[in-house]
Amino acid sequence: MKRFLCTMATAAAMFSATHAVAEPGTPPTKREVTQLLDFVAQSDCQFNRNGTWYDAKKARVHLQEKYDYLDHRGKIPNAEAFIDLAATKSSMSGKAYQVRCGNGPVRPSAPWLSDELKRLRAGGR
Repeated sequence: MKRFLCTMATAAAMFSATHAVAEPGTPPTKREVTQLLDFVAQSDCQFNRNGTWYDAKKARVHLQEKYDYLDHRGKIPNAEAFIDLAATKSSMSGKAYQVRCGNGPVRPSAPWLSDELKRLRAGGR
C-alpha cells in the first residue's frame, strides 16, 4: 500500500508539473512590452497586416490583443519573445508585418521594434 501511495504521489506531481499553465510575463517584461506598444501607438507610422495598412493606434490594439493572448499562456518570457511571436507576422497567414513611417521605406516590423528595444535598454526615454 505504501508503494502504491508513493507511485500515485509521484504521478500526480509529474502530471501537475507538465500540465501547469506557465506564469505570465515578469514585471520587467511587461514594462518593456508596454513601452514597445506605446512606441507603436505614438509613432505616427502605418502598419501593414495581411495586405491592409492600419494606423498606429489600431496596430497597437492588435498587438496588445496578441500579447495578452500569448502572455496568458506563458509564451512571453521576455520582450524578444513578444517581438518574435506577436509583432513579426500574422499568425493566420504567416505574412510578415510591415511598417512605413512618413515617406520612408517600408520595412519589416521585427527589426524596427528590435531597434527600439535596444534603444530603450540603452537608456532611451
